[in-house]
Amino acid sequence: MAPPMSAATFLDRLRDEGVTVVEVGDWTHHNRNHKGPWGPVHGVMIHHTVTQGSERTVELCREGYAELPGPLCHGVITKDGCVHLVGYGRANHAGLGDDDVLRAVIAEKLLPPDNEANTDGNRHFYGFECENLGDGEDPWPPAQLDAIEKVAAALCRHHGWTERSVIGHLEWQPGKIDPRGFSMQWLRERVRDRLK
Repeated sequence: MAPPMSAATFLDRLRDEGVTVVEVGDWTHHNRNHKGPWGPVHGVMIHHTVTQGSERTVELCREGYAELPGPLCHGVITKDGCVHLVGYGRANHAGLGDDDVLRAVIAEKLLPPDNEANTDGNRHFYGFECENLGDGEDPWPPAQLDAIEKVAAALCRHHGWTERSVIGHLEWQPGKIDPRGFSMQWLRERVRDRLK
């Protein structure tokens, strides 16, 4: 079991890994902790936003919308490779997912198919939204993919996790397709190589 690192340590770890960070407002205190606990944390979850335009994307992920209040993640990874920190603590990003998947992440084993939604993922995962339409055609620039890799590796390095602690939303919650446009196996291989 791993307690979430402090916001200051989180920021330091990202910068240590070479991530370009933009701090958005009072991100260190913007969270949904009043809705339930955050932690222990077991992994990093990657999403795509289904949006265009960095400014609009960051604002949406920070504020949320009527049906789903923000923050919708901890960091927004824009196409230019910048990571915009919008919240820290419990965030509305993972939703309910499969407890078998969570057990596999904790054990750092091959993920089983996600076939139920019975476990609170917002409590257990760091979440990053990546600016992309998610249509399979919107490109993923190299700078953005590099930032996704660095973010995931930074958190794994801090907690002593392997690349198996990095999952996509599509591996957690039935019916989800994000991130679309690259495979999570490909990303995990990049994170594994970076952690060597």
